[in-house]
Parts: sequence; structure tokens; C-alpha cells
Amino acid sequence: MASYYEELQFSTKGENDMKDITNDIQQVISSSTLKEGIACVFVPGSTGSLTTIEFEPGLQKDFPQAMNEIAPKNKEYAHHETWHDDNGRSHVKASLMGPSVTLPFHQGKLIHGTWQQIIFIDFDTRPRDRKIIVQLIGEKLKK
Repeated sequence: MASYYEELQFSTKGENDMKDITNDIQQVISSSTLKEGIACVFVPGSTGSLTTIEFEPGLQKDFPQAMNEIAPKNKEYAHHETWHDDNGRSHVKASLMGPSVTLPFHQGKLIHGTWQQIIFIDFDTRPRDRKIIVQLIGEKLKK
């Protein structure tokens, strides 16, 4: 059993900005010497999340709208009183979604559905520079 670690970095716009990172995760797997295993994809921080979705224009509108119904912008959050900021809703959304996904890979290829992409969602109220950690655990292909 072996492991491989890599970080991805990018900027976001905030306010439900969604990034398809499926190809980035595949690139990390391809860059490693591992062929069979699992990829743990994790975002440090408490206002961003990872999930899988069909990353198409309709859902790119529907998903943020649904999240805004769960934790609306024009609501008072106790978090605002603690830190005197405006991103209480961001923390609520990210907490519900979670900071990581774990996916298998086989013969060096990420396993996911045809219409299933890995996405990062930035729920914060402002643009951010983000880091995604990818930790692979697996084995090299035996000859």
C-alpha cells in the first residue's frame, strides 16, 4: 500500500461559485504511480464544499437556488454576531454539504458515472483563493 499527495489551487468568485474539478482529480491520479485505490478529495476551510453532480447549465442554476432556500441571504445568523461578518449562511451550507468526497480509481482511471462530475462549491460571500487536497491511497499495478 502506498500514498500520494497533491494540492490544487484556484480562485473563486464566492456566492455559490461551482468548479468542475473532475479532470483535475484524474490528472492527479495520472501523475501518481498508483493504479488501484481510492482518492480522498478534501477542502480545508468551513465555507467550501465538495460533492458530485451532473455539471450541466440547468443544475448549475438549480443547485445554488436550492441552497439559497435552505440558508437564505437576507436572514440574520448568530455567526454574524460572533465574528461581525456576513457569511453565516456560507457556513451553514458548507456544513450541510461536507468538506470531502472519496472516489475509487481502477487501472489509473477515476471511477464515476457518465453524468457525474466532482465539483467544488464556494459558499463564501466574497472571492477566495482556494486549496483542494487530494490524497491517494492504493497500489501500483503489478506486472
